[in-house]
Amino acid sequence: MSDVVTLPEPVVRPKEKWEERTKKQPPYHVILLNDDDHSFDYVIHMLQSLFGHPVERGYQMALEVHTRGRVIVDTTSRERAELKRDQIHAFGADPTIERCQGSMSAAIEPAE
Repeated sequence: MSDVVTLPEPVVRPKEKWEERTKKQPPYHVILLNDDDHSFDYVIHMLQSLFGHPVERGYQMALEVHTRGRVIVDTTSRERAELKRDQIHAFGADPTIERCQGSMSAAIEPAE
C-alpha cells in the first residue's frame, strides 16, 4: 500500500499593488535682489544665519547679487520659500551703512 498523499495545488493570487500617490509640489526659488544699501558682510551674515550657507558660498552669492542684480539663495517648497523670503524681509538694516533703512528685498518664483 502506498502512503503518498496528494495535496491540492496552492492558489497563487497576484499581489495587490498599493500605491500611495502623492502629488509632488513644484519647487520654488528664493531670489535675493540687489540694492546699494547693504554690505557684502551683511549679505554673507544673513545667508549664514537664515540658510546655513558657509562664508565662501555667502561671498559667491553676495558677488552674484551685486553683479547680476539677483541670485537664487534656495530652492525649496513653496511654503518654505515664502517663509525664507519673509525672513529676509525681516532681517533688519545693515548697521554698517548709515543710509540703510531696512532689510534687503527678496522674491519667490517657480523653479520650473
